[in-house]
Amino acid sequence: MRPAHALSALIATPHPAHPGTRTPWRRKAWRAGLALALWGGSAWVQAQAPTPSPGDSLTPIQGPGNGAIALPALGETSGQDLSAAAERKLGDRIMRSILSDPDVLDDPMLVEYLDVLWQSLLTSARQRGDITSELDQSHAWEPFLVRDRSVNAFALPGGYIGVHLGLIAMTSTPDELASVLAHELSHVTQRHIARMIGQQSRTSWVGVASLLLGMLAASRNPAAAQAMIYGGQAVAIQGQLNFSRDMEREADRVGFGVLNDAGYDPGGMALMFEHLQQASRLNDDGSYPYLRTHPLTTERIGDARARLGVGGWDAARMALSIGPGSSRLAAWHALMAARSRVLMDTRSIAQENLVGLTPKAGSPALVAAATHYTRAVALQRSGALAKVQQALDDARNAGKTLPADQQAVLQRVLWLTQAEAQLQGQQAEAAAQTLAGGAVAGAAEGVQTPRPTVRSVVRPVVRSVVRLEARPELLLAARTALALPEPPNRQAVLNDAAARLQTHLSVHAHDAAAWSLLSSVWQRLHQPIRAVRADAEASAALGDLAGAIDRVIGAQRRFRQPDAASIIELSVMDSRLRAWQRQWREDTRDDGGR
Repeated sequence: MRPAHALSALIATPHPAHPGTRTPWRRKAWRAGLALALWGGSAWVQAQAPTPSPGDSLTPIQGPGNGAIALPALGETSGQDLSAAAERKLGDRIMRSILSDPDVLDDPMLVEYLDVLWQSLLTSARQRGDITSELDQSHAWEPFLVRDRSVNAFALPGGYIGVHLGLIAMTSTPDELASVLAHELSHVTQRHIARMIGQQSRTSWVGVASLLLGMLAASRNPAAAQAMIYGGQAVAIQGQLNFSRDMEREADRVGFGVLNDAGYDPGGMALMFEHLQQASRLNDDGSYPYLRTHPLTTERIGDARARLGVGGWDAARMALSIGPGSSRLAAWHALMAARSRVLMDTRSIAQENLVGLTPKAGSPALVAAATHYTRAVALQRSGALAKVQQALDDARNAGKTLPADQQAVLQRVLWLTQAEAQLQGQQAEAAAQTLAGGAVAGAAEGVQTPRPTVRSVVRPVVRSVVRLEARPELLLAARTALALPEPPNRQAVLNDAAARLQTHLSVHAHDAAAWSLLSSVWQRLHQPIRAVRADAEASAALGDLAGAIDRVIGAQRRFRQPDAASIIELSVMDSRLRAWQRQWREDTRDDGGR
């Protein structure tokens, strides 16, 4: 298909959205659209885009039926890069469009592990000077998970990094996963997206923006979305929008330095290339889209090995052949890779293949424990809760010979998973005991485990390996407090949960899951205005500005004669309302709504 046809197929006639009407999102549409729209400015895009008038703030792009789509003039004069602020604005817009998709996964344990790797790489990049002060302040620097079994990761404008669960599942070590993150981080710090736009002039940027907005419009038009995905346009355009070989080499070089300075084994990058090369030879069914957007050339593989020095490549391969390392991070990665294998594919046939897993004879302790853990999570997700406990016990027994640091990681992950399964099975009191750490620690000492109290529900005992303020424990504790039967101290339990959630949100203001739980807690505490405000914040954090606006307006109409305490909360809500309305108007304008 000719490029002109491909572009017109992506641009659908826009229609105005309205607060209160949630727009359906086609899962594969945004993934395909991001792959098409965000990795480069091709010659054909440049040719198709009209030349903007100097000084125009909005440039009309003609859609089908001569319907004009108004584009924000984020670029400057020809030859200049996209500014850091404009890049962040574009990235924020993309994220607001995709966060509500159920395949953008917020699994607290996986998110926490990914963030630990990411933060260490960010620290390294800052210390090396790869992240300038301007870029540090302007960009979001946030990774997010995508429920997809394909091996892929991608950098979006503004410092957002998407990671497919399939990538986590196929990596053998944290160093391999960190090498991919370091590479994607370097695409952002080296301004590759902005540089590609700048090299193709502002005209190219308008073309890329029109492609992106066409993708957004297609998400509201099922026929257009299907045409984009299945009609061949994606394949036709993809080859035009990959990172250049020079940019890939630069991201490899800078990423290697970031990886090494962060304390990871620098051999992780070469080993990752080795895995990708072998996998691409054995499997060409599209399961490795990372190789399409990041061409893996012989030169890149050779450079990665050469950076390890004499004998470095052989040493790296030898270390991998021995098995997982003895570090705390190695254990964490093995368990999170196991968890990803289950969560990345929700098909019943995939789950059936995992519920019967058993470790091979002679497997290292960590491999055996991770295999049993895979089975436990698969059983939990399949609803076979009665069998989950046995699988978790098998994992504990398999890990008894692990070093103390790795045992602590294993115990924490197993306890959190056990509490999840107990809540899923409506056993809130048992979940409270598990979170408190008394069930395991007490059983080891032959001490009877006490019934959950205010403190035991939300504040684990000192001996416990669960972490008091970590996000997985925080969210599980709040869910447990909400699920407990009505005890005499119910209000104290809920007040404690509300206080901890508020403390967390004061630092992590965009945590939709925490806002949603806080809304439920405020409802139980008979604080309706606070509940509405938290619910609105949760909607906004998921990109649903229209829903957030509707909730606040509804509260203003409902509570026309508030008491003194409520006046303060309503004042905060009014301030947030104005900010959301302003952003919603900008988004509607950029999407072409009238």
